[in-house]
Amino acid sequence: MITTILILGFLFGAILQYAKLNKYNVISGLALRENFAVAKAIAIAIGVGAILINIEIATGLASYHVKPFVVGGIVLGGLIFGVGMAILGYCPGTLAVSLGEGSIDALIGIIGGLLGGVVYTLLLPFIKPVLGANLGALSLNSVMGTNTLFFISLFIVGLVFIVASFWLQRFDKNKDRKWIYSGIALAILNAIVFASNITNRPIGASTAFPYFGDLITNFIDNDYFNKIKTPGNWEIIFLSGAFIAGIVISLIRKDFKLSILHTNWIKYKGKSKINRAIWAFIGGFILIIGARMAGGCTSGHILSGGMQLAFSSLVFSVFVFIGLLITGKIFYKKN
Repeated sequence: MITTILILGFLFGAILQYAKLNKYNVISGLALRENFAVAKAIAIAIGVGAILINIEIATGLASYHVKPFVVGGIVLGGLIFGVGMAILGYCPGTLAVSLGEGSIDALIGIIGGLLGGVVYTLLLPFIKPVLGANLGALSLNSVMGTNTLFFISLFIVGLVFIVASFWLQRFDKNKDRKWIYSGIALAILNAIVFASNITNRPIGASTAFPYFGDLITNFIDNDYFNKIKTPGNWEIIFLSGAFIAGIVISLIRKDFKLSILHTNWIKYKGKSKINRAIWAFIGGFILIIGARMAGGCTSGHILSGGMQLAFSSLVFSVFVFIGLLITGKIFYKKN
């Protein structure tokens, strides 16, 4: 099973690298509304994946893994996650890939994220009221049931996401089409991971941070650690595969390079490596706090949840992009 998870993680990393969806410049470019590759890939992945996974589940080959709609956690967590994503320029899953490519700021972001995971474990008993009411695991299927009307709605919603991805292409200066193939590949990979005879779970990344952070600090005698230790262990192995992909593919392409500064950072924030390191740490810390409040991240909530047409994930996506775009406008100002 470990080998299977490593291979799946490697494929995940390779797909992201193919269209450079893990790159700081690409993700921060979205916050700056200068590069829409990530948004386009996510939209087409959700559109194609929603159709694939819901049919897979309807035929008994997989099961739903819908995240609960915890109102405060989804809204506040989404906003906080978007802030961290804009500042850091990475998502929890892309951190591992970029680290494999030699990005030192990704390593610093991971350290900040590990601390964020430990702090969240400590704070959780006190912030539960802030997370708000749990409305349950709501999705299009849970509301409509598995019937003809559901499948008609499924194909319409899937088509809307696919069309939206090409609509965004009109506003993107970069006309590279690799995002199309990466988005479709992410949808297929999620369908494989969902399969009952493969791993019978969704792809995810952010749970690995509190799991590993709590583990290395020996803060394991608590309810939250016991709750996340199984998915957290899975995600550590999965991200290890993505990290290996980062190393192997960057060496094959001969573009492995130790770096901490990137074009967008220099353009808007200057050439101070210390400044970048500090903000990478802060961004990683914020990113994981937001992810754990919401119960997921870009891969586990927006992609895996979006493909299940989970209401919690779709609403989370909206607030992530609100936090991301507002932070991009405020945080990134040309020198």
